[in-house]
Amino acid sequence: MKKELTIALFILILFCSGCTKSSDSELEPKSETSVKELATQKCIDECKNRLDLEIDLSDGPCLSDEDVNWMIEDWVCDVAHDPREDVDNQPENQCQTYREGRAHHFVEVDPDCKFIRAV
Repeated sequence: MKKELTIALFILILFCSGCTKSSDSELEPKSETSVKELATQKCIDECKNRLDLEIDLSDGPCLSDEDVNWMIEDWVCDVAHDPREDVDNQPENQCQTYREGRAHHFVEVDPDCKFIRAV
């Protein structure tokens, strides 16, 4: 009986020690998905800030080019319409950093700050 209890205790300790192991994902650098999620949330927040200031977003402006706090490398934040309108295709309403190839990804929100897409 004592031997069986010792074996059961050993197995329990062995099993529980596996539960405390840190996952490999904690040690990996941030994935593109997490950067995409961060850019998306920051874009939505910036859009809402502009609406709170009663700034008209109906012409589809770029929000990240004007934001000195936008620090998400290779991403921009743009207001567009869903479905797209002609105003969305005008270069002056698109992010300059994206047009110039200094950013390769974008988040689009509509003028009411609803998420459209992140690419």
